[in-house]
Amino acid sequence: MPRSPLPFESLWAFRLVAETGSLTAAAVALGVTQPAVSKRLRDLELALGCSLVRRGVNAIGLTAIGARFAEELQPGFAQIQAAVDHLQAQSAPLRIRAYTTWALRWLIPRLPRFHAAHAGIDVEVSTSTAIVDLAREGVDAAVHTVAAGVAPPLGGRRLQAVVISPFAAPSLLKGMPGRWPSSARLLGSKVRPGDWDLWLRHAGSSPTQPPLLFESTTLAIQAAMEGLGVVICSPSFVRDEMRTGKLVALSDVSIPTGDLYWLFLPTGRVGETLGIFADWLVREAQAESQAPDQKP
Repeated sequence: MPRSPLPFESLWAFRLVAETGSLTAAAVALGVTQPAVSKRLRDLELALGCSLVRRGVNAIGLTAIGARFAEELQPGFAQIQAAVDHLQAQSAPLRIRAYTTWALRWLIPRLPRFHAAHAGIDVEVSTSTAIVDLAREGVDAAVHTVAAGVAPPLGGRRLQAVVISPFAAPSLLKGMPGRWPSSARLLGSKVRPGDWDLWLRHAGSSPTQPPLLFESTTLAIQAAMEGLGVVICSPSFVRDEMRTGKLVALSDVSIPTGDLYWLFLPTGRVGETLGIFADWLVREAQAESQAPDQKP
């Protein structure tokens, strides 16, 4: 004759009472009242036909049978919890933190390809220029630049070199001899204030005035499209604008800044979904680095 299944809610309540030694603590953990926990224990004892707990005036403890039963239940509950944790890790979106411009102009345009290949993994993107404490801020991974000569993050993944080149709106070039609008304002970002100095040293010239720095490269790019000046940035950030003619490249070359984009990962074991995303991100970065430069 098949046995009737034991009430799982009662088993769960018993497990919490055994762990905490308190009806009150078990009730708080379950989000129910203390009498509700007591009833679940009585239901379990009735179903099993034995006493599991000793009830005192202001205390509760386990009987010998109850203590042995709790010990034997522990591996099963641990396996259930591990299965729940694994399922939640698989279904919860990956939380990725990155620089605003890199996220908007490099990562997000590529995410449709990731979702097409991994339909069950969602990626939630947030932006910040600050270094992220992954564990404290509840972020799965982050993308930041690491300067030349600085040790890369422990367990991190190298993505790509940071390269720069100047770009301007076609309207800014009208009526100007040559390819470079010498009187145009230089535009950049406060995140990378030294990029114009680096470029001008490479070009063998010096600035006539300090560059106008915006809070992000995204804002500087938009200002350049409006004809406000010449922006310095990575060519990968303005591919669409070059293709549509909103911006033109003022140089045939891009120069490395010495900085590198790195994917910061949690120390220790990396979860399955994060590992899949990290591998994909590295492949995307490598593919761009190995591709010939695309002209508009």
